Amino acid sequence: MFILFGNKVCGLYLPQQKIKKLAQEVLGLGRILEEFEKCVDQQKEQLKQLKELEKLFQNDLESVQHMKDNFPAHIPKRKSSVMDNKPADHQPAWAEKTKKISRNFVKEMDYITTQEYDGIPHYMKGRVSYEQLNAVVEGINTAVAAKYKILCQPLKALNNHSRKLQQRFKDQETKDTRGQFFVVEEDMHEFTQMKVDKRFQGILNMLRQCQRLREVRGGGLVRYVLM
Repeated sequence: MFILFGNKVCGLYLPQQKIKKLAQEVLGLGRILEEFEKCVDQQKEQLKQLKELEKLFQNDLESVQHMKDNFPAHIPKRKSSVMDNKPADHQPAWAEKTKKISRNFVKEMDYITTQEYDGIPHYMKGRVSYEQLNAVVEGINTAVAAKYKILCQPLKALNNHSRKLQQRFKDQETKDTRGQFFVVEEDMHEFTQMKVDKRFQGILNMLRQCQRLREVRGGGLVRYVLM
Protein backbone atom coordinates (compact mmCIF):
# COMPACT_ATOMS: atom_id res chain seq x y z
CA MET A 1 0.00 0.00 0.00
CA PHE A 2 1.18 3.47 -0.82
CA ILE A 3 1.87 5.98 1.98
CA LEU A 4 1.21 9.59 1.12
CA PHE A 5 3.16 12.45 2.65
CA GLY A 6 2.04 15.62 0.92
CA ASN A 7 3.30 15.38 -2.62
CA LYS A 8 5.79 12.65 -1.71
CA VAL A 9 4.86 8.97 -2.25
CA CYS A 10 7.32 6.45 -0.78
CA GLY A 11 10.12 8.97 -1.05
CA LEU A 12 9.15 10.13 -4.54
CA TYR A 13 7.75 13.58 -5.39
CA LEU A 14 4.72 13.33 -7.72
CA PRO A 15 2.46 15.97 -9.17
CA GLN A 16 -0.80 16.61 -7.29
CA GLN A 17 -2.90 15.35 -10.20
CA LYS A 18 -1.10 12.01 -10.35
CA ILE A 19 -1.38 11.60 -6.61
CA LYS A 20 -5.15 12.14 -6.80
CA LYS A 21 -5.46 9.67 -9.65
CA LEU A 22 -3.37 7.14 -7.76
CA ALA A 23 -5.54 7.54 -4.66
CA GLN A 24 -8.70 6.90 -6.72
CA GLU A 25 -7.16 3.73 -8.15
CA VAL A 26 -6.26 2.54 -4.66
CA LEU A 27 -9.82 3.15 -3.46
CA GLY A 28 -11.17 1.31 -6.51
CA LEU A 29 -8.93 -1.64 -5.80
CA GLY A 30 -10.18 -1.63 -2.21
CA ARG A 31 -13.79 -1.84 -3.33
CA ILE A 32 -12.93 -4.64 -5.75
CA LEU A 33 -11.19 -6.49 -2.95
CA GLU A 34 -14.26 -6.10 -0.69
CA GLU A 35 -16.55 -7.47 -3.46
CA PHE A 36 -14.17 -10.36 -4.00
CA GLU A 37 -14.19 -11.19 -0.30
CA LYS A 38 -18.00 -11.13 -0.31
CA CYS A 39 -18.06 -13.52 -3.28
CA VAL A 40 -15.62 -15.83 -1.50
CA ASP A 41 -17.83 -15.84 1.60
CA GLN A 42 -20.91 -16.62 -0.53
CA GLN A 43 -19.09 -19.46 -2.26
CA LYS A 44 -18.04 -20.87 1.10
CA GLU A 45 -21.67 -20.76 2.33
CA GLN A 46 -22.94 -22.47 -0.82
CA LEU A 47 -20.25 -25.13 -0.51
CA LYS A 48 -21.30 -25.75 3.08
CA GLN A 49 -24.94 -26.17 2.02
CA LEU A 50 -23.96 -28.55 -0.78
CA LYS A 51 -22.01 -30.70 1.66
CA GLU A 52 -25.03 -30.84 3.98
CA LEU A 53 -27.26 -31.87 1.05
CA GLU A 54 -24.75 -34.51 0.02
CA LYS A 55 -24.82 -35.92 3.54
CA LEU A 56 -28.63 -36.04 3.52
CA PHE A 57 -28.69 -37.81 0.14
CA GLN A 58 -26.10 -40.30 1.36
CA ASN A 59 -28.23 -41.09 4.41
CA ASP A 60 -31.32 -41.56 2.22
CA LEU A 61 -29.37 -43.84 -0.10
CA GLU A 62 -28.19 -45.96 2.80
CA SER A 63 -31.75 -46.23 4.11
CA VAL A 64 -33.08 -47.34 0.72
CA GLN A 65 -30.30 -49.90 0.36
CA HIS A 66 -31.06 -51.24 3.83
CA MET A 67 -34.74 -51.65 2.96
CA LYS A 68 -33.83 -53.36 -0.31
CA ASP A 69 -31.49 -55.80 1.46
CA ASN A 70 -34.01 -56.69 4.14
CA PHE A 71 -37.21 -56.80 2.08
CA PRO A 72 -37.81 -59.88 -0.11
CA ALA A 73 -37.91 -59.09 -3.81
CA HIS A 74 -40.72 -61.54 -4.42
CA ILE A 75 -43.21 -63.04 -2.00
CA PRO A 76 -44.71 -66.11 -3.60
CA LYS A 77 -48.43 -66.46 -3.23
CA ARG A 78 -49.77 -69.89 -2.47
CA LYS A 79 -52.38 -70.96 -4.95
CA SER A 80 -55.25 -72.96 -3.61
CA SER A 81 -55.57 -76.39 -5.10
CA VAL A 82 -58.27 -78.98 -4.96
CA MET A 83 -55.49 -81.53 -4.49
CA ASP A 84 -54.26 -79.98 -1.22
CA ASN A 85 -56.16 -82.54 0.79
CA LYS A 86 -54.25 -85.39 -0.87
CA PRO A 87 -50.65 -86.37 -0.10
CA ALA A 88 -48.23 -85.33 -2.84
CA ASP A 89 -47.21 -88.91 -3.57
CA HIS A 90 -50.85 -89.89 -4.15
CA GLN A 91 -51.70 -87.19 -6.65
CA PRO A 92 -52.49 -88.50 -10.15
CA ALA A 93 -50.42 -87.59 -13.21
CA TRP A 94 -52.98 -85.15 -14.56
CA ALA A 95 -52.57 -82.96 -11.46
CA GLU A 96 -48.87 -82.38 -12.24
CA LYS A 97 -49.65 -81.77 -15.90
CA THR A 98 -52.12 -79.01 -15.19
CA LYS A 99 -49.50 -77.02 -13.28
CA LYS A 100 -47.63 -76.55 -16.57
CA ILE A 101 -50.67 -75.28 -18.48
CA SER A 102 -51.43 -71.58 -18.37
CA ARG A 103 -54.93 -70.53 -19.38
CA ASN A 104 -55.15 -67.12 -17.80
CA PHE A 105 -57.49 -65.84 -20.49
CA VAL A 106 -60.30 -68.36 -19.84
CA LYS A 107 -62.14 -69.87 -16.92
CA GLU A 108 -61.23 -73.37 -15.79
CA MET A 109 -63.32 -75.99 -14.10
CA ASP A 110 -61.94 -76.91 -10.69
CA TYR A 111 -60.99 -80.53 -10.20
CA ILE A 112 -63.15 -82.72 -7.97
CA THR A 113 -61.81 -83.25 -4.48
CA THR A 114 -61.78 -86.63 -2.77
CA GLN A 115 -64.46 -85.42 -0.35
CA GLU A 116 -66.70 -84.40 -3.23
CA TYR A 117 -66.10 -87.69 -4.97
CA ASP A 118 -67.02 -89.64 -1.85
CA GLY A 119 -70.21 -87.57 -1.56
CA ILE A 120 -71.50 -88.55 -5.01
CA PRO A 121 -74.29 -91.16 -4.73
CA HIS A 122 -73.08 -94.67 -5.55
CA TYR A 123 -75.81 -95.23 -8.13
CA MET A 124 -74.53 -92.17 -10.00
CA LYS A 125 -70.85 -93.02 -9.66
CA GLY A 126 -71.05 -96.62 -10.80
CA ARG A 127 -67.56 -97.82 -11.71
CA VAL A 128 -66.18 -94.40 -12.57
CA SER A 129 -63.00 -93.81 -10.52
CA TYR A 130 -61.81 -90.57 -9.02
CA GLU A 131 -59.03 -90.31 -11.64
CA GLN A 132 -61.44 -90.99 -14.53
CA LEU A 133 -63.80 -88.29 -13.28
CA ASN A 134 -61.03 -85.69 -13.14
CA ALA A 135 -59.72 -86.80 -16.54
CA VAL A 136 -63.04 -85.61 -17.98
CA VAL A 137 -62.62 -82.33 -16.09
CA GLU A 138 -59.23 -81.92 -17.74
CA GLY A 139 -60.72 -82.72 -21.15
CA ILE A 140 -63.43 -80.09 -20.72
CA ASN A 141 -60.81 -77.53 -19.68
CA THR A 142 -58.77 -78.38 -22.77
CA ALA A 143 -61.78 -77.87 -25.03
CA VAL A 144 -62.73 -74.60 -23.33
CA ALA A 145 -59.19 -73.23 -23.64
CA ALA A 146 -58.94 -74.17 -27.32
CA LYS A 147 -62.38 -72.76 -28.13
CA TYR A 148 -61.87 -69.38 -26.49
CA LYS A 149 -58.36 -69.05 -27.85
CA ILE A 150 -59.89 -69.13 -31.33
CA LEU A 151 -62.63 -66.71 -30.29
CA CYS A 152 -60.01 -64.22 -29.08
CA GLN A 153 -58.06 -64.26 -32.35
CA PRO A 154 -58.65 -61.64 -35.08
CA LEU A 155 -60.27 -63.11 -38.17
CA LYS A 156 -57.27 -62.41 -40.43
CA ALA A 157 -55.02 -64.49 -38.15
CA LEU A 158 -57.13 -67.66 -38.60
CA ASN A 159 -57.09 -70.27 -41.32
CA ASN A 160 -60.29 -71.32 -43.08
CA HIS A 161 -61.11 -74.13 -40.64
CA SER A 162 -60.58 -71.92 -37.60
CA ARG A 163 -62.70 -69.18 -39.16
CA LYS A 164 -65.58 -71.60 -39.56
CA LEU A 165 -65.14 -72.71 -35.96
CA GLN A 166 -65.12 -69.12 -34.74
CA GLN A 167 -68.36 -68.39 -36.58
CA ARG A 168 -69.96 -71.56 -35.16
CA PHE A 169 -68.95 -70.53 -31.63
CA LYS A 170 -70.57 -67.14 -32.11
CA ASP A 171 -73.74 -68.65 -33.56
CA GLN A 172 -74.08 -70.89 -30.51
CA GLU A 173 -74.09 -67.96 -28.09
CA THR A 174 -77.40 -67.07 -26.43
CA LYS A 175 -78.53 -64.44 -23.98
CA ASP A 176 -78.19 -67.08 -21.24
CA THR A 177 -74.54 -67.83 -22.09
CA ARG A 178 -73.35 -64.28 -22.72
CA GLY A 179 -70.25 -63.66 -20.60
CA GLN A 180 -70.06 -67.37 -19.64
CA PHE A 181 -67.69 -70.12 -20.72
CA PHE A 182 -69.28 -73.21 -22.23
CA VAL A 183 -68.72 -76.08 -24.63
CA VAL A 184 -70.95 -78.42 -26.60
CA GLU A 185 -70.41 -82.07 -27.52
CA GLU A 186 -69.04 -81.04 -30.91
CA ASP A 187 -66.26 -79.10 -29.16
CA MET A 188 -65.23 -82.23 -27.26
CA HIS A 189 -64.94 -84.10 -30.57
CA GLU A 190 -63.00 -81.20 -32.11
CA PHE A 191 -60.42 -80.57 -29.40
CA THR A 192 -60.10 -83.83 -27.41
CA GLN A 193 -59.87 -87.58 -27.96
CA MET A 194 -62.66 -88.29 -25.50
CA LYS A 195 -65.63 -90.44 -26.44
CA VAL A 196 -68.92 -88.64 -25.99
CA ASP A 197 -71.06 -91.65 -25.04
CA LYS A 198 -73.40 -92.75 -22.24
CA ARG A 199 -70.50 -93.04 -19.83
CA PHE A 200 -69.48 -89.46 -20.64
CA GLN A 201 -73.05 -88.29 -20.06
CA GLY A 202 -73.02 -90.05 -16.70
CA ILE A 203 -69.84 -88.19 -15.73
CA LEU A 204 -71.48 -84.90 -16.75
CA ASN A 205 -74.31 -85.73 -14.33
CA MET A 206 -71.71 -86.16 -11.58
CA LEU A 207 -70.14 -82.81 -12.46
CA ARG A 208 -73.56 -81.17 -12.22
CA GLN A 209 -74.02 -82.90 -8.85
CA CYS A 210 -70.73 -81.31 -7.73
CA GLN A 211 -71.82 -77.92 -9.12
CA ARG A 212 -69.06 -77.72 -11.69
CA LEU A 213 -71.35 -77.06 -14.65
CA ARG A 214 -74.94 -76.46 -15.67
CA GLU A 215 -76.86 -77.07 -18.86
CA VAL A 216 -78.37 -74.46 -21.16
CA ARG A 217 -80.56 -75.97 -23.87
CA GLY A 218 -81.82 -74.33 -27.02
CA GLY A 219 -81.65 -74.59 -30.79
CA GLY A 220 -81.11 -78.34 -30.64
CA LEU A 221 -77.94 -77.92 -28.58
CA VAL A 222 -76.97 -78.66 -25.00
CA ARG A 223 -74.45 -76.12 -23.77
CA TYR A 224 -72.34 -77.15 -20.79
CA VAL A 225 -71.63 -73.92 -18.92
CA LEU A 226 -68.80 -73.80 -16.40
CA MET A 227 -69.82 -72.64 -12.94
